[in-house]
Amino acid sequence: MPTDLTDEHFQDLLKTPNVRIERVVSHGNNSPTVGWYDQNEDEWVMVLQGEGWLEFTGGREVRLQVGDFIHIPAHTQHKVSHTQADGITVWLAVFFS
Repeated sequence: MPTDLTDEHFQDLLKTPNVRIERVVSHGNNSPTVGWYDQNEDEWVMVLQGEGWLEFTGGREVRLQVGDFIHIPAHTQHKVSHTQADGITVWLAVFFS
């Protein structure tokens, strides 16, 4: 686990031509206020520790706690609205096409 939690930490755990598995460690972080993630691949994400909130265009917000997961289809615009400020949030993200 990273010791400097000023910024989110992204680490590829596996990367192949069709699948990428990434660990994200957050501490009160969120996505930039301008712009949305708009990925070419599907994303399946699960919270392993802590909690976080995803916001989608149109105003829908989803809270994810330990063990919760969500499938985000390719080109579904979204961002992290916020994560737990008083602890660490660990995400496991699987990107695939």
